[in-house]
Amino acid sequence: MAFDRNVGGIDRLGRALLAVVLTVVALRALTSGRRTTGLLAGLGAVGAGFNATTCFCGLNAALGIDTTSDGE
Repeated sequence: MAFDRNVGGIDRLGRALLAVVLTVVALRALTSGRRTTGLLAGLGAVGAGFNATTCFCGLNAALGIDTTSDGE
């Protein structure tokens, strides 16, 4: 499955950093027994990590936003 790139530059870096932070939040929440918070943070981490890895965001595509430097 191929996606058109619409995430790049600082936006991609921010999403990667957000994925790391949400992963830490999820792990801390799960170890302290807060399963709902852990699950939601984990899902957010997966989503942000997917965006950063594939350079594609479905919401950006739906809204016509392209943050790649060359406008691909």
